[in-house]
Amino acid sequence: MKPSSSSFDVIILGAGASGLMCAMTAAQRGKRVLVIEKANKVGKKILMSGGGRCNFTNYVVDASNYICQNPHFCKAALKRYTQWDFIALVERYDIEYEQRSHGQLFCKHSAKEILEMLLTECDLAGVEIKTHCAITGIEQIELNRHSDKDQHDDGRSRYQIDLHQGHTPLKYDCHSLVVATGALSIPSLGGSGIGYDIAKQFSLPLVPRQAGLVPFMFSDNVKLLCQRLSGLALEVQVSCNSHIFTENMLFTHRGISGPAILQISNYWKPGDDITLDLLPNFDVASWLIQSKHRHPKSQLKTRLNLKLAKALVNELQALWWQDNADTPLAEFSDKQLIAIGNNINNWRLKPSATEGYRTAEVTLGGVDTNAVSSKTMEAKQQPGLYFIGEVLDVTGHLGGFNFQWAWSSGFSAGSFV
Repeated sequence: MKPSSSSFDVIILGAGASGLMCAMTAAQRGKRVLVIEKANKVGKKILMSGGGRCNFTNYVVDASNYICQNPHFCKAALKRYTQWDFIALVERYDIEYEQRSHGQLFCKHSAKEILEMLLTECDLAGVEIKTHCAITGIEQIELNRHSDKDQHDDGRSRYQIDLHQGHTPLKYDCHSLVVATGALSIPSLGGSGIGYDIAKQFSLPLVPRQAGLVPFMFSDNVKLLCQRLSGLALEVQVSCNSHIFTENMLFTHRGISGPAILQISNYWKPGDDITLDLLPNFDVASWLIQSKHRHPKSQLKTRLNLKLAKALVNELQALWWQDNADTPLAEFSDKQLIAIGNNINNWRLKPSATEGYRTAEVTLGGVDTNAVSSKTMEAKQQPGLYFIGEVLDVTGHLGGFNFQWAWSSGFSAGSFV
């Protein structure tokens, strides 16, 4: 079958958050835009995020909420398109939202409203979207006797994309090509490494990748402890490599998860310990010594049950004072109580691994931002090639920051393609 051929001003690879934002922004400037998506549906990650409610941004967004080898890179885009700009768009569509802890904003009803809003904006601006598309090749079209500036100004096609939509071969060319393919996290929702392959094809450097915002697993007796406590949640303070987060933690049948653990996973390397404070901002050792004098006949477990779940206290007893399980507090030495209190406030654990990309919410690392313009998202040495969203070496903390990066980087590229 002979491929069909068609030209666009802009072709965007990926119909996720950043790709759709870029598409509507470029089309609103009068550009003819095509979005190519490999999955059968667009915006899958938007729909599943936030338990189906989409944590679409945060009231407080700052460059310090992002991990990147160049910590200044994200500032320009975040300033060009802020959280307030996206909130204004949400309000224009009368989408009801609510604030949760730490400034996080969620849809009150459904993430579908955010996706429908983006698709409506794309439709109104004339964006064309094709799903079920597998890219088979990307080629640069040589434009002889033209400088880079002339190539940008004359609007002629600079890239050709070959693909299959189902069994139908297609061929498109474009002046600007935007890579919004996401990354390796959650492959069941379309995560892949194709964006890195494109970067390599055009000689852009890559920062090593690893799973981020991801639960921890254990291979020792801690795994069995976590299995027994599976489903139990509590607020903890977790620290690793000088980074600290205070949020909920959840025991799972594989290990530990929850917001606090997902946050700290971005700073953990294999072989590192993490430290859990099971009672943040509470001096357990001092309280136990006071309890010894005020409740000398009580068992240690009985006192701790006032502060922690009974099932958790039973596990801690088996770890740290099993031989004194029936001993009244009066017979504990202060040294023993201080040691137990310190263990509760500073429980050191060594994860065996994370759960990996299968459950990771993001991918750390990616296309090196030193090779990309922070203003336009265009590759510095490759005119007309743009990278936005998660494919770049920019990773936000949990709490709406990764979506805000998608909106901001997508808008920035869409303003210049």
